Amino acid sequence: MGAHTGEKGYERRGIREGGEGREGREHPEGREGREGGEVGGRGDLDGVAAVAREALVREIDASGAWASDPVWREAFAAVPRHLFVPYYYVGVAGGYERRWGESPEAQARERWLRGAYEDAPLATRLRDGELVSSSSQPSLMAQMLAELRVADGDRVLEIGAGTGYNAALLAHRLGDDDLVTTIDLDPEITESARRHLAAAGHHPVVVTGDGARGVPERAPFDRIIATCALPSIPRAWLAQCHPGARVLTPIATGLLALTVRNAAHAEGAFLATPAFFVPLRGEARPEPRPPRLDGLPARAREDELFRFLLALTRGGLDPGEAYALWEDEGCPGRERYGITVNGERVWAWLDDPEGPYTWPLPG
Repeated sequence: MGAHTGEKGYERRGIREGGEGREGREHPEGREGREGGEVGGRGDLDGVAAVAREALVREIDASGAWASDPVWREAFAAVPRHLFVPYYYVGVAGGYERRWGESPEAQARERWLRGAYEDAPLATRLRDGELVSSSSQPSLMAQMLAELRVADGDRVLEIGAGTGYNAALLAHRLGDDDLVTTIDLDPEITESARRHLAAAGHHPVVVTGDGARGVPERAPFDRIIATCALPSIPRAWLAQCHPGARVLTPIATGLLALTVRNAAHAEGAFLATPAFFVPLRGEARPEPRPPRLDGLPARAREDELFRFLLALTRGGLDPGEAYALWEDEGCPGRERYGITVNGERVWAWLDDPEGPYTWPLPG
């Protein structure tokens, strides 16, 4: 499953064809013969793509997203994002507009291409008006990849194949496709990811299955990165890691960086940055109901860090208790929270894994 960042969800809305007037299927053969020399033809689009990709790299560079590991700059400069989003959806009044790289209209093709290189998440699959998969915001992807602290020779498991773009960046950085494994529950998503990756010249291992179970036949891993939100840490991941492995995963509305000690023990803190991702899909994972915030001050109800605390401690603190803690502790940022896995116990904490503020998480 892909990850979606920067927005908290999509309403059920109609889909507007973005000028092409036909179904938005992927067309690997292209339309080189018809396009010829018209504006937005294949040759023109290649030039637009190169310029747009350079501009995106400069924007990410200026954001400081990969400051801790600048080697990722070269990967983003080399891997063409537009090959991974042959069509996508953008919100418009009353619904969505589908932008498609094979549109018969030259201006629509150019609009699709330029949008593919904006530093923004792109909705790539909708089902019954709801988001199923997307391509994450590139600057957040860059930050996550830098925080993964990949080293040459590392074996990496990605949970949530999405479009395949993240796997391509990893494969380019590591210089060996076989070091990268990506998994998704939806066979349509994994099949399209394979096509996109092949078009970009990469062939990492793409697996169809439940990401919470990992990919034991490809273990052990040195790094695991999830591009979908989870309620807790799957034990299967730890069992498939080398001691000292790093796991980076969205939980609540934050990014957790864990160090794995062994198959039964891992611990780490959240990054400061907010992140909103599509939940991991699989068996018995219903979407939790949002807590009722009646009676809480407006400044708490509207504060994103308070809502992070509510999401992280759901079931462990009621909203009133969470508000009292939040006030007493000076509105703590995400980086003060962490999670520990120790045997059968999994818990979240504030400041200290053994301190006074701890909350159990699902096993």
